[in-house]
Amino acid sequence: MRAASLIVIGTAALALAACSGGPATPTATSTAPVIAPGRPGEAARTLNPSEAATAVPSPTANAADVVFMQDMIVHHRQALDMSTGAATRAASDAVKRLAARISATQGPEINAMIRWLRAQGQRVPDHHAGHQTMPGMATPEQLAQLRAASGAEFDRLYLQLMIAHHMGAIKMAADELEKGSHIYVEELAQDISVSQATEVNRMHRLQTSG
Repeated sequence: MRAASLIVIGTAALALAACSGGPATPTATSTAPVIAPGRPGEAARTLNPSEAATAVPSPTANAADVVFMQDMIVHHRQALDMSTGAATRAASDAVKRLAARISATQGPEINAMIRWLRAQGQRVPDHHAGHQTMPGMATPEQLAQLRAASGAEFDRLYLQLMIAHHMGAIKMAADELEKGSHIYVEELAQDISVSQATEVNRMHRLQTSG
């Protein structure tokens, strides 16, 4: 899997282009070594100029970027739906806080993804978009069980379903980091992967402490 981020040494122009959002495409030269972090357990390595030119994320979107944004909107919407009842039906204050955090994080992410798709002239999925092939999505039956639950049973179901949901989002983010090209989309995918992995660990702890 291509590294989500690259450490570029001595490339002031690249940093300025990334901050300004200008049209300049990031490039690498032989005088600016690019260090690519390795996979877990592997050492980082220095890319040669030809590798670096294709490894640096591009400001141009490809099909994988568009599909990721469209699918993640649908994925996030289900997380919000699952989290809605926690304030009144969860028994654990920790579960209530977790659900509130998920809503506070993923709501703005949905809005950002919608803006990006519109700026690219791409379709924004409606609220009835199909999601059968997306990893981690709860089934209609599971959602009905969650809506009918309260107290400790709600907590148990919510954590079980949300862990699977988050793991699905992490898988989707990994696919984007491997196949996508747009720097903004890849940065968002990396943020989603890191934040949701942290929340998965927190939910596992809540399961064992409950």
